[in-house]
Amino acid sequence: MPVGVDPGCELCAGDLPDGWMLTYLDGDPAGEATRETMLTLGNGYLTTRGAPPEATSDGVHYPGTYLAGFHNRLSDPGRADGEDSIVNLPNWLPLTYRPAGGDWFAPGQGRRVHEHRVLDLRNGIYLRELLAVDRQQRRTRIRQRRLVSMANPHLAMLETILIPENWSGRLEIRSAVDGGVVNSNAAAEAGTCGRHLTEVASGKDDPETVWLTAVTTSSRQRVAVVARTRVGVAGAPAAHTSRVTAPGPDAVGHVFGIDVAPEGRVSVEKTVAVFSSRDRAVDAPLTAAREELRYAGTCDVLLAEHAGAWHRLWERFRLDVGESHRWQAPIRVHTFHLLQTLSPHTIALDAGVPARGLHGEGYHGHIFWDELFVYPYLNLRLPELTRALLEYRHRRLTAARRAAESAGMVGALFPWQSGSSGRDESPSRSPSPVSGRWLDDYTGRQQHVNLAVAYCVWRYWETTADLSFLAGCGVKLLIETARFWAGLATYDPSDDRYDIRGVLGPDEYHDGYPGRPGLGLDNCAYINVMVAWALARAEEAYAITRGQPGAVPWREVAVDDDERRRWAHISHRLRLVFLDHGILAQFERYGDLAELDWDRYRRRYGDLRLLGSLLQAEGDDPNRYKISKQADVLMLLYLFSADELTGLVRRLGYDFDPARIPATVEHYLSRTTHGSTLSRIAHAWVLARTDRRRSVEMLQTALGTDLADPAHSSTREGIHLGATAGTLDILQRCYTGLEVRDNVLRLDPLLPEELDHLGCVIRYRNLLITLRVERDRVQISAAAGADQPVPLTVRERTVMLAPGDTITVALHRGIGR
Repeated sequence: MPVGVDPGCELCAGDLPDGWMLTYLDGDPAGEATRETMLTLGNGYLTTRGAPPEATSDGVHYPGTYLAGFHNRLSDPGRADGEDSIVNLPNWLPLTYRPAGGDWFAPGQGRRVHEHRVLDLRNGIYLRELLAVDRQQRRTRIRQRRLVSMANPHLAMLETILIPENWSGRLEIRSAVDGGVVNSNAAAEAGTCGRHLTEVASGKDDPETVWLTAVTTSSRQRVAVVARTRVGVAGAPAAHTSRVTAPGPDAVGHVFGIDVAPEGRVSVEKTVAVFSSRDRAVDAPLTAAREELRYAGTCDVLLAEHAGAWHRLWERFRLDVGESHRWQAPIRVHTFHLLQTLSPHTIALDAGVPARGLHGEGYHGHIFWDELFVYPYLNLRLPELTRALLEYRHRRLTAARRAAESAGMVGALFPWQSGSSGRDESPSRSPSPVSGRWLDDYTGRQQHVNLAVAYCVWRYWETTADLSFLAGCGVKLLIETARFWAGLATYDPSDDRYDIRGVLGPDEYHDGYPGRPGLGLDNCAYINVMVAWALARAEEAYAITRGQPGAVPWREVAVDDDERRRWAHISHRLRLVFLDHGILAQFERYGDLAELDWDRYRRRYGDLRLLGSLLQAEGDDPNRYKISKQADVLMLLYLFSADELTGLVRRLGYDFDPARIPATVEHYLSRTTHGSTLSRIAHAWVLARTDRRRSVEMLQTALGTDLADPAHSSTREGIHLGATAGTLDILQRCYTGLEVRDNVLRLDPLLPEELDHLGCVIRYRNLLITLRVERDRVQISAAAGADQPVPLTVRERTVMLAPGDTITVALHRGIGR
């Protein structure tokens, strides 16, 4: 029998489909926090980490419950306005048992003979079975099912079956809600650790139901949790006792007592409703939670509704490479965790894309530029969700304008780290992951987040042709971004060029020139090319909306002819710098930097993902070297095709030869440490057409970002959401050659050797399209309906795809129906 298998365990004995299951048998304490992240359940509104219900935050386990966009600000001596963070909310999970007079089952109490945990991805259920032995050698088997409802965003459920295997007597069960929680999942981010909840109140509604409310310390947001616990035998009500208990100073619950015999089955159904003062159409969160729970069905009913909602999501987000393929299970894990943070329920919320999802407190739950890697996937699946998330940026446009004004600039400047209000939440000092010393942190000067916002706005518009969004929100975001960068550009009449100085590109190893840390760099290739592109898109968007006077009731942003002419001039004359042989320089004077002795540092440290911090710990300066933490120049090839990039550089007046792109890729890739999880996403994409073997290697590593090495993984602080969506998008768009350009849906498939087929469902201009790409052909089927046909180009041949059509493309022979 395999090690860890228990013949009495239903999960061990069950025939579980591997491609839909994430399984953990037993497990060492060092990796427990990562496993709890991977076992998180959520619905785009509410998430709960996969901690055991009998556990508290103890350095090994970390129960955490979060609501999308629910933040609070703690006072911090280092910041006058305090630190903003996502809030760890009252823990609704607590449930444990004991034989009367014995110890309550908890980590460290008794012995766990066996523990088997399974995340059922198809149905969105966390299954758990364990066998526990107490100090009196009483054996109790515990079987649990847990869900956070995808059918009703405010409901969650925990079902527990308790089976005393070798004892009889009185069994006591304690079910509670704990409001005494603190934020401590990301200990390095000390400013947000601590108690975010105050004014905790609790009470009992009936022998099965308790409630708890709390208020955040600064934002004064109220949250309410109402829990109903029903105890029975074999799924039916049974005689038992019930009394209210307070297992902690800010906790409330029930203790139930019931008589049991060996092999008897006691069922415990715990259902909770969660509301906050941020919810729409809610007068009082406690009243709303009570009402929701009153109408909530049994566990079986909730499970059926929840599984049905997940099945519908899987139909829309299907991405198939073959059930036996080693990528299929990771693909589903990534899809599952993306949808737990960003789902149809998120559309009604004021929320952005947190870099670590809703799975932990990494980066305080802040929003970075990671949306750049997320929206392209969502645009072709659930574009309404992208629109709602972009509206998060639009609602904070006033704060971005004020940030630009404070910096002496015009337009809008979005912060590198954004939270609840839109003010800049970037830290000024951070601890080194190598030495632990607190160092000046200049990452907040990455103003290129503005360009990411503009890029996301335009790509959403290209994919959807959503004129109401472009006219109502998109054009303002594009214009204010254009104004910021046009204001930052300075004109050099000697050669009719514009310079952008003192900025930081995506590569965080360089925040200034040697001896000038934090002062920024001049003429970053990524920034200057993106600015040229963004200025042209702002002009184009303005022209589109100006030609649609009925699209909005009034025009909030006016652009005069002089301003547009200046945009046009800048977008044609921004300066780029080149190295030898026509390779784009990452920034001006990049060629003067020293080469690193890579072999020496690999011998010394092995893993160089923290190279910048390693150099600082040695008293050296990463600004001195031609090194990169992540894709910078090569981000341009992630965002644009080779043809597009060539056109952009030539538009700036440079004689750019696209034949130099492979040499450019090799130059920077050989000097990159991939210190960010997003780096391999970008490089897998860039290499897809020139070096498919390395592209696949990069993708394979990215697919394992949150699954590998749990003992040393930062996944304990949350899912890497940008990497999660980015891996899916490589399969969806990169390997299929799918792009939207000039109002045409284009396909140019080139599968890697590791794939013999790839199937997915996309939505383009309201047309639901099923794609199946094989080595020698691609089949495109449009669902029947009343939508308008769309132009489709495959390998430079264009046809019209109408609802109900199926088009088969022989990749080397032509097109047939």
